[in-house]
Amino acid sequence: MSGHEPGMRSPYPPPPGRSAELRQRFAEEARSERPGLSALCLLVGAEGDGTLDEAGMDAAEVELDRLAGELPYRPGSPRAWASALRELLGERYGFHGRPEDYQRLESSLLHEVLRRRRGLPILLSVVWLEVARRAGAPVYGVALPGHFVVGFGEPGAGQVLADPFDGGRVLTGADAELLVAGATGAPLEASMLTPAGTLDVVLRILNNVRAWAAARPERSDVGLWAVDLSLLLPSHAARLRYERARLLVQRGEFAAGAGELEAYADVVGAVDEGAAEQVRGEALAARAMLN
Repeated sequence: MSGHEPGMRSPYPPPPGRSAELRQRFAEEARSERPGLSALCLLVGAEGDGTLDEAGMDAAEVELDRLAGELPYRPGSPRAWASALRELLGERYGFHGRPEDYQRLESSLLHEVLRRRRGLPILLSVVWLEVARRAGAPVYGVALPGHFVVGFGEPGAGQVLADPFDGGRVLTGADAELLVAGATGAPLEASMLTPAGTLDVVLRILNNVRAWAAARPERSDVGLWAVDLSLLLPSHAARLRYERARLLVQRGEFAAGAGELEAYADVVGAVDEGAAEQVRGEALAARAMLN
């Protein structure tokens, strides 16, 4: 996972003042009545890449509008919509993914995916979703285990799935079963085909960023901002607090990390005293590093 693609750029987060403003906007958007997927993804992008300014964020939204304007007027059936998106985004503009895209942080940042026309399955799906939604398509994300795709039409009856990572290829039922079996070894279940909520999509993107950073200890800064944004979502796992504390210790912020470990231990102690004691031991070890 540590190999570098030739010419690979590793983006760095913005300065603290800009970061604080972005996080406030991210929290407000996430808690709004109808959170905007592209807006949240671009705020993630700006937190991950300090070169993305307001003009760049606006330009990304304009590009999504422009692409939507190139779609035929209301193609009709779900399959016709899927074909129209494949022809426009996959064939004409060349949006797709390759295995090496998993090595790049940019593959999780929407503005970079729009620029490079390459990215992870979920970010390419965001492009499909936002372009199709702007054009009036009955579209939604489908969070298959291990591989995100897009769906058109009513889930279950007449649903059509497309794989933006594969240029928007329309999937048969057998294709979807193979994707799930390849990721989990388990059969495809109907519950896996339900539409993914906007915040679920954003959390899964942030999970991908955390996984990217976890494989690169020298980029704990990336892991930390991805955890911090995840904690701003209305619903999140308590264990993210533990992950944040351990990242602080890893970064040499021993006192802050120990304090957060102790706070997490107090929460865990209500249900699992053994686990809480283990976390308190980690806090003591972190404090010992101060001496």
